[in-house]
Amino acid sequence: MNTRPAPAHVLRTDLAASLVVFLVALPLCVGVAVASGVPAELGLITGIVGGLVAGLLPGSSLQVSGPAAGLTVLVYTAVTEYGLAALGVVVLLAGLIQLALGALRMGRWFRAISLAVVEGMLAGIGLLLIAGQLYVLADRKGPGAGVPNIAGLPGLAAEVARSATALTALAVGAGTIVVMAGWKRLPARCRLLPGALAAVGGATALTIVLGLPVARVRVSGLVSAVQPPGSSEFAKLADTGLLATVLAFALIASAESLFSAAAVDRLHTGPRTDYDKELMAQGMGNTVCGLLGALPMTAVIVRSAANVQAGARTKASRVLHGVWLLLFAALLPGALTYVPTAALAGVLVHAGFKLLPVKGLLTLWSSHRGEAVVLAATALAILFTNMFEGVLIGLLLAVVKAAWETSHVHIEVTDDGEGLVSAHVIGNATFLRLPRILETLEKLPKDRAVHLHLAGLRHLDHACLSALRNWADEHNRASSEEVRLVHPA
Repeated sequence: MNTRPAPAHVLRTDLAASLVVFLVALPLCVGVAVASGVPAELGLITGIVGGLVAGLLPGSSLQVSGPAAGLTVLVYTAVTEYGLAALGVVVLLAGLIQLALGALRMGRWFRAISLAVVEGMLAGIGLLLIAGQLYVLADRKGPGAGVPNIAGLPGLAAEVARSATALTALAVGAGTIVVMAGWKRLPARCRLLPGALAAVGGATALTIVLGLPVARVRVSGLVSAVQPPGSSEFAKLADTGLLATVLAFALIASAESLFSAAAVDRLHTGPRTDYDKELMAQGMGNTVCGLLGALPMTAVIVRSAANVQAGARTKASRVLHGVWLLLFAALLPGALTYVPTAALAGVLVHAGFKLLPVKGLLTLWSSHRGEAVVLAATALAILFTNMFEGVLIGLLLAVVKAAWETSHVHIEVTDDGEGLVSAHVIGNATFLRLPRILETLEKLPKDRAVHLHLAGLRHLDHACLSALRNWADEHNRASSEEVRLVHPA
C-alpha cells in the first residue's frame, strides 16, 4: 500500500474542494433536517459524521456522505410514528445491519438491484418531497402523508391566496427555486458560490433587510441536540413496524449510497470503489449517527459530484468538509436563526424535481417499456403506500418482468401438408408462456402424426412438461395418429 504523503499541490486542491463541498452541504444538511421534522443541528451532526467518520474509512475515495433528501420522507414518518427519541435506535440498528452486510461481502450484490426500481424509488421520494415541502414554502403545516399532502394542495392554494404572510413566504421560497434553477446558466465568473448557498444566502439577506414576516430556523445548540437512545427506546423494537422501518433504512440507504458510488466512479479516473468496504463505511457512519441520535447518513451524489468537479484528488477533501461543518456548528450556530424555512423548502423542492427522471422515462418508454412500467409503478406504489412497501412492490415487478422476458419461447412447425408434422420448441418453456405454447399446439392437425421436439429448450419447468404430456395424451385419444415427445438425447 502506498503510504507516501500527498504532494503539496494535491493537498491545496483538496483544501479548496473541501470548502466547495462545505458550502454545498451546509444548506442541504439544515434543509433535510428541517424537512424531516427534527432540529436543524441533527442534520449538521450527520454531515460532520459523514466527513470525519465515513470520510476517513476506505471504500470510495471521493464520495461524500451526509443527510440525504432521499430519506427525508422515511425519517419524517418514523419520527411522527415513534418519536424523535426512537430515531437513534433506528439509525443505529440500520448501521449495524450495513456493517454486517459489508462484512459478509454483500455490497457488490446491491449492484444487481434493478435500475428501474432505484430510479422509481428516487422518483417516488421526489414526489413525496415536493408535495410535503410545498406547504413549508408557504409557512404552513401539511397533513404529513403523501396522498393527503397531494389532496390538500387545492386547499393550500386557496389559503395562500387569502393570506399576505403566506404569499410572502411563498415568494421567498419560489425565488430560491428560481435562483437555483438558473444558477448554472450564469457565466462562470458569477458562480463563485454553489447555487444552493447563493439562493439561501440571498433569501436570508432579503428577509433581513426588508424585515419580512416569515418563519425561520430554530436552533438550540449542538451539544443539547445530541440525544443518545435509552433503554426505553430499545424496548420499542418489540413493534414489528419499527423493525420494518429499520430494515427500510438499511436497504434504501445502502442502495442509494452504492448507486451513488457507481455514478461517482464514472466522474473521475482515480481508484474505483470497493463496494463492500464502502458499505461498511456507511454502516460505521450510521452507527455513530444512531449513538448520537442524529439523522441517517448516505452518500450524496450532489456533494460527491461537487467534490469531483472541484478537483479533489484524495479523501482529505471530504474529511476537511466535516471539519468545516463542525467549526460552523460550534462557532456560528446562531447564524441559522436568520435563515427562512421557506428558502430551505425551496432547496428541497428543487432537489425533489431533480429526482424525477422525466426525460429518462420518456426515453425508456420508447426503448424498454417494461423498465418504464416498473419505474412508474414503483414511484406510484411509494406514493400510495410507504417507502418500504413501495420498494418491495417495485422489486417484485422487476422479478416478474425478468422472468417473463427470460421465458421467451418459440415454436417452429414444419408441415408440408401431408405426412409427419414436426414442431420444434426453442427457448425457455416456463408456466408463464404455457398458454401461448398450448395455443400453438392445439392448432396442429389432428389427423396426422406429430413429433414435438424438445431438444431446442434451454429450460423446461415441471408445469410445462406436465402440460405437454397431457396435451399429447389428449391428442392421442382424439386422433388415430400418434403424438411423440422427442426429448434431448
